[in-house]
Amino acid sequence: MDLTLLLKAAVMGVVEGLTEFLPISSTGHLILAGALLGFDDDKAKVFDIAIQTGAILAVIIVYWQKISSTVVALPTQRLARRFALNVLIAFVPAVVLGLLLGKAIKAHLFTPTVVASTFIIGGFIILWVEGWGRKPLHDGHPDDHARIVNVESMTPLDALKVGLVQCLAMVPGTSRSGATIIGGMLLGMSRKAATDFSFYLAIPTLIGAGAYSLYKERALLSMADVPMFAVGLLFSFLSAWLCVRWLLRYIATHSFVVFAWYRIAFGVVVLATANSGLVVWQP
Repeated sequence: MDLTLLLKAAVMGVVEGLTEFLPISSTGHLILAGALLGFDDDKAKVFDIAIQTGAILAVIIVYWQKISSTVVALPTQRLARRFALNVLIAFVPAVVLGLLLGKAIKAHLFTPTVVASTFIIGGFIILWVEGWGRKPLHDGHPDDHARIVNVESMTPLDALKVGLVQCLAMVPGTSRSGATIIGGMLLGMSRKAATDFSFYLAIPTLIGAGAYSLYKERALLSMADVPMFAVGLLFSFLSAWLCVRWLLRYIATHSFVVFAWYRIAFGVVVLATANSGLVVWQP
């Protein structure tokens, strides 16, 4: 295996791990990084989806105590069964709409204008939800007024609403984590609860997407690709583990405003690179 190819796989793994769980769209960053590295053929696009599994493994490890205790308690505790059911309910809309609309979205919406617009619009939505420019309250934390302060407080209807919001991430540049976190906050969830549920929902969503992509494009792959995928998965896992742990600490005392401004700036980058011909923004 070419050492240069393995280095490119490592860089792509780091990009995936650092951007998957931040509200800034991993897809847009992977396309840009792939174009700059010359790592953007059909096999590389399968690679981009497959290495999400490494990022998900990081989430499973960070939340292992909650996940394992829920699994053990499923036969005996109603709260554990409701939590598992809520994750399943939120997962289903993405499966259904993904199978129905996935090809059409790739064919018609993956354009520089759409990608840039969703980056920029998403940035302004985050600013609005976070009340940018508003003076902070002096009588408590903003999350004190949230209707849902932890994932255990969610109803099946809350889960369904978050699942429907997650479907917006099928539009290129939207960000799955951004849609579920900010959408959850709009639905009355605290910043911490929305972030936690977004991570839990990512587990079946991204594992399913990765497995489906590998199966669908299996003709493109061979045993010679194993080292490349292994390196990508490893670096995706390591960078995602660091990113998730950092984000959970960050949101305890900060809003998502900084990510909003980043999205707006990145949207401008998308338009500039597309117009200059530096990046071909295609699925």
